[in-house]
Amino acid sequence: MAHISDEWMANADIVTLQLAMERQEISSVDLVVYYTERIHTYNGKINAVLELNPDAGAIAEELDRERGESGSRGPLHGIPILLKDNIQTADRMHTSAGSISLAEHMATEDAFVAAKLREAGAVLLGKVNMTEWANFMAVAMPSGYSSRGGQVVNPYGPGIYEVGGSSSGSGAAVAAHFAVGAIGTETSGSIVNPAGHNSLVGLKPTVGLLSRSGIIPLASSQDTPGPMTRTVCDAAVLLSVMTGVDAADAHSIASDGRGHGDYTPYLDRRGLQQARIGIPRWYYGQLDEEERQIAEQAIQVLRDEGAIIIDDVALPCQDALWNYDVLLYEFKRDLNAYLAKLDPSKTPVHSLQEVIAFNERHADQALVYGQDTLIWSEDANGTLTEEAYLTSLHRYQELTRAQGIDHALQTYQLDALFFPKDEGEDIAARAGYPLLIVPAGYTSKGPMGVMFAAGAFSEPTLIKLAYAFEQATLYRRPPLL
Repeated sequence: MAHISDEWMANADIVTLQLAMERQEISSVDLVVYYTERIHTYNGKINAVLELNPDAGAIAEELDRERGESGSRGPLHGIPILLKDNIQTADRMHTSAGSISLAEHMATEDAFVAAKLREAGAVLLGKVNMTEWANFMAVAMPSGYSSRGGQVVNPYGPGIYEVGGSSSGSGAAVAAHFAVGAIGTETSGSIVNPAGHNSLVGLKPTVGLLSRSGIIPLASSQDTPGPMTRTVCDAAVLLSVMTGVDAADAHSIASDGRGHGDYTPYLDRRGLQQARIGIPRWYYGQLDEEERQIAEQAIQVLRDEGAIIIDDVALPCQDALWNYDVLLYEFKRDLNAYLAKLDPSKTPVHSLQEVIAFNERHADQALVYGQDTLIWSEDANGTLTEEAYLTSLHRYQELTRAQGIDHALQTYQLDALFFPKDEGEDIAARAGYPLLIVPAGYTSKGPMGVMFAAGAFSEPTLIKLAYAFEQATLYRRPPLL
């Protein structure tokens, strides 16, 4: 078995690991052993990984044998990947969305994206913790906490820096080098927020580009899985293998023909040259002095790399008052539909109402922070025919698209908008549009990222711009565990 050093792994991306495996310098088994040992050593400090796949070693061994006999399946062959705990896997791992009510739930089918990862040769190494019910359980619940898994902490400053959420375990685990990458999910900020806090690349795709089948839902009009990695290249590789039309997801069907099977051709080191980037200054107003300096430094990098900066760009919707009616109504309908399919002999809850009742019966463990958001959602009718729901859905899609991102892109003839941290994530979430956040530096409050945003299915543009920024700066440095 090959010796793998922490120093080498700290800078090894998917391309590097594939090359080493092709040269027989390392194997997939070596990678599984390395990451498993690292998790055993450091996860007690971070609390990111909920459980390891007991079959990971055997899967890696079989993939190594396959490589030797018939060659590699592609860039993910033998690469260990972690999954957020709301993404189903048809194996000996659980899928619980962080809730003790589903702590014993084992799915009988892979989520669509999990199946695509397996097909590409990835080793599904384990499940990672998350903010319970994707942070739609209680207003007081901190990011990264779940009744099943406890509190995830930021490896850059455990107990000091915010870890972000709800894909908290995905962010902390990849930052701590527990796997090459992880798959998170986002409804509103849940990929880009923890990616920013953990000095990672986080790519939240256009809603529908990646299927949501087999993922415990929050809101069908906004949910999407997406990659969280240490490099833009790795994010592009992971995105590429997970695309594909899924007949079980209406949004996926609607995206037919608008995705790509390979996003790596858009990794352009000169991608910022002559790109028109808009600076929506309204979103820079809440930055402290350290954050402001990093944001201004990042804007200067764009200029230095040849971008045309349009400063200041106004979004007509930027100071609109928002409510969460869409999420409240969709969560109840979508979660009820998911839970109703579960085997009654193996899971104790089959509706949101039963989840609430279960939590009340196990209050000491389940209700450390309460469940007010669950109760508010249960109080909503949830048929998605209610006037309050339909009015909010149409209003916010109009505001965030025609009076938001699309308006800015068209009015100022922009390729993308450039936000500090994860500011603006809510507008993109309600519009269903993609986001890509990359590391931009470090403050006394921890890592900080900057984020590119554009219209529907603009992932190629965002990858091109973010890659050029990343390669010009190389800001990311690993945490000192």
